[in-house]
This record gives sequence, C-alpha cells and structure tokens, in this order.
Amino acid sequence: MIFTYKGLTLSIPESVYPPAEDSFMLAEAAKNLYGDILEVGCGSGLVSLICAKNGKSKVLGVDINPDAPFCSSVNAKSNGVTNIKFLKSDLFGSLKGKKFDYILFNPPYLPTEEKEKLSGEINYAYDGGKDGRVVLDRFLKDFDKSLKPKGVLFLIQSSLNNLEKTKQMLKKKGFVVEIISEEKFFFEKLYLLKAFRKAKLPEP
Repeated sequence: MIFTYKGLTLSIPESVYPPAEDSFMLAEAAKNLYGDILEVGCGSGLVSLICAKNGKSKVLGVDINPDAPFCSSVNAKSNGVTNIKFLKSDLFGSLKGKKFDYILFNPPYLPTEEKEKLSGEINYAYDGGKDGRVVLDRFLKDFDKSLKPKGVLFLIQSSLNNLEKTKQMLKKKGFVVEIISEEKFFFEKLYLLKAFRKAKLPEP
C-alpha cells in the first residue's frame, strides 16, 4: 500500500505494520525531538522519518521483523532522508551498547492466544502474548541501559495490558512517568507515556 503523512510518502508491504492511531500518537511526540534517537519497532519507518526530517538528529530504527528495516530504508531513500539507519534487531540485541537521548517504542500489545496468531512476519507487530506484555516486559527490563542519563522514553501503552504495571516497573527503575496524551477507541484506550529519570539532589 502507499501511505502519505505530513509530507512523507511510504510504500508498505503486507508483511509490515501499517501506520495507525498509535503510530500517529508517537509521531506527534517525535516531531519536536532533537538528538540521538532510537525507535524500537520501526515498522514502515514513519516515526523514525518524522524524527529525522528536521535534519538535526541522528536516528536509528530497529525491528525484529526483517521486512521492516528494508521497507523503512526504501522509504527513507524515496523521501530523501539521509540522517537515518535501520537494522534488524530483537529489541536492543544489535545495538552494541550505544546510548540515546530518546527511545520510542510502540510495542505489540494485543493479548494473543495461540489460535489468534497471524501467519508470517506481520504477527510480530500485534502479538503481545496471552497478557499482551510479553515483549513490553522484556523491553522495560533493559531499555534504561540504552538511555543516556538525561534521556527520555516515549512509550505507547494500551488499557488492554495493564497500565499500572508499566508505571510501577518504570518507577522501580527511578523514572518519573507522565501520560502526555490518550485516545479512546471502542475496545481500548491508548496512552502515550513519557518517562525520565528523577533528578538527583546535590549533596548537602
């Protein structure tokens, strides 16, 4: 399919997640970010490209679906965006210890039984496991290792997979959590979370 958004034209195969309401929430937050930026789960590249359009940021997009980095790279080239790279990676597995000013993630959050799994690579985009948190919990366990001390996380969260657990996991790591936008749909509510480390008070 061909998709247009804010001056970008994307070509998206059936095996790659097409931009939807959750993508747009993340893209809206991403448009004003500057620095070293990582998008986990880049899909078609929409959010990463929004980040990179300003020309002042270095952006890396990763995805476990091998079709997604290829699709995103094609879309970057066709839109003339050069300050961006895409890699196949299972979360942070291919990053070699690099740290970022911002990490953005729209995880697969749908509670999914075995019989509900989709065939092919597209399943990565939707399958959150039985409680919708299989990928999210793995991400929350390790994301801070790839975030600079003053770095910020932007995370899409669904009402279907336990918002309070996500907030508590972040707070246990010393992060302040803010809900900066939310949208209600007929079967769920989506939240965009912003998380950053508490500032340490100077020694007396």
